[in-house]
Amino acid sequence: MAKKHVAVLLGGFSSERPVSLSSGKACADALEGEGYRVTRVDVGRDLGRVLAELRPDVAFNALHGPFGEDGKVQGILEYLEIPYTHSGVLASALAMDKEKAKLVARASGIPVAESKIRNRFEIGSRHPMKPPYVVKPVNEGSSFGVVIVKADQPHPPQIIQSDDWKYGDVVMVERFVHGRELTCAVMGDVALGVTEIVPVGHSFYDYDAKYAAGGSKHECPAKISPNIYQKIQTLALKAHQAIGCRGVTRSDFRYDDRHSDNGELIWLEVNTQPGMTPTSLVPELAAHAGHGFGELLRWMVEDASCLR
Repeated sequence: MAKKHVAVLLGGFSSERPVSLSSGKACADALEGEGYRVTRVDVGRDLGRVLAELRPDVAFNALHGPFGEDGKVQGILEYLEIPYTHSGVLASALAMDKEKAKLVARASGIPVAESKIRNRFEIGSRHPMKPPYVVKPVNEGSSFGVVIVKADQPHPPQIIQSDDWKYGDVVMVERFVHGRELTCAVMGDVALGVTEIVPVGHSFYDYDAKYAAGGSKHECPAKISPNIYQKIQTLALKAHQAIGCRGVTRSDFRYDDRHSDNGELIWLEVNTQPGMTPTSLVPELAAHAGHGFGELLRWMVEDASCLR
């Protein structure tokens, strides 16, 4: 039987276009290696027309950021009745809004950091929260626009109100959580392993640390106590299910073990469109669980559906 025709959606027009191009190329190449007929679709405003003419069996969503990750593309695919990978309309929109996702997580018993939503122009010369804290856009990924305000900083970051700010007017101000950066992937209804991310030459896991070669070191599996390891897996699966995610996701955590092994464990967010670049975390975690890159992508294609 002939393998399915898969349209790999890549590129797009968000700030994360370069990441999506890299993810999309890696996925398209691997899916061809698995025997699928693959069409690479660099997503533009005419995506609906392009897909209506192409009529693929499956759309593999390799987009990142607004439009590709927030329910919009998912809505187009639902309208066209083209089965697609990753999460559906509601879960994608919910996960992309960091504050709303935290509300759902908190209601499900998942520990989150205290935060407040502010218009960036309301943040003047006085701190909106006792430092240290983090200011981040409510609906961006790849750490775009994330600013860490240190304990001794005398005033809020000026970049937030400048004309150079391009991440929207609504921001989240969140208590800074000291400690280690940990992440856990979920594949279907199974939590995979836990990786610790150690930025190399960066103060935190920013865009360059994520995607530049040598920007970070991945400890997979993370060298943490078994009970914390299992707790992270439990919380990642709980977040995946509470928000209504499908396919593959990745939850990020901070773990402060400076004073005890139990320490403080905080869930930060769930990523419904994890990167699939050569330096990405999910392919590493899947490989650690015994799923090669091609096998992982094949599972995602066969898992694709509408009404997700």
